[in-house]
Amino acid sequence: MVNLKTEIRLFCAQHKLRLNKDLGQHFLVDQEILDAIVKAGDIQKDDTIVEIGPGIGVLTKELVARCDNVTAIEIDQRLIPLLKIYIAVYNEQPASSHLQIINNNALQTPLPKTPYKVIANIPYHITSPLLRHVFIESETSPTSLTLLIQKEVADRICDTKSFSLLTILVRLFGTPHIVCPVSPSCFTPPPKVDSAVIHIECFEKPLADAKTLDAIFKLTKVAFSQKRKKLRNTLAAFPDVLERLKALEIDENRRPQDLSVEEWIAIVQTS
Repeated sequence: MVNLKTEIRLFCAQHKLRLNKDLGQHFLVDQEILDAIVKAGDIQKDDTIVEIGPGIGVLTKELVARCDNVTAIEIDQRLIPLLKIYIAVYNEQPASSHLQIINNNALQTPLPKTPYKVIANIPYHITSPLLRHVFIESETSPTSLTLLIQKEVADRICDTKSFSLLTILVRLFGTPHIVCPVSPSCFTPPPKVDSAVIHIECFEKPLADAKTLDAIFKLTKVAFSQKRKKLRNTLAAFPDVLERLKALEIDENRRPQDLSVEEWIAIVQTS
């Protein structure tokens, strides 16, 4: 029996497919990792699933076998016919009529207005923009996200001691955890960095209302532009905010990455 890595390489060779590194194209070829993604996504038959960057359909095949409503968003037009061929040839069930393929930039594609899950092996360079698109720019947030991303970014998102802008963004909308590490050998071609599967279970509603969220994003953007400096320096242009720190008994000698999401919410909400 041909293993997944050989299957993918043979398929790419047969169709003379050369991957576009500028688009971050690295196909996952490890069945155990695929299984881990599927398990973490907790896929139900009636779920609505959005996949970003399906490539030729390695993960898509697993999704359509378990769910009746899958939307795959692929920016590379060359891959669209190959995605259809791969699903038709290698899907153990008949080719699914429940798969919708959109040839577009995922960051410019409207997401479902009804509950949905994002399950994807995404191009690493769009991780932050995609999370902003999903959480801030879209009308409806997903119920969960299961993503294969760069391990360094996954670690940063899940860090509970030193926060980043990305950590704060995610934790305003859900609870993240790392499912498993993924080595470069699990891809073809192998990336130059380690990867990880991350799962974000989203809250029914964000931790703050839209006005508060907007204020947090604006303030933290300023604060983290000089994250190694103390709050009294990074927020010197906002004397009212420094007064709020005193009122909340938050030490202005702390640095932006030392503050929790709850503290940022309190700073913005305190008048």
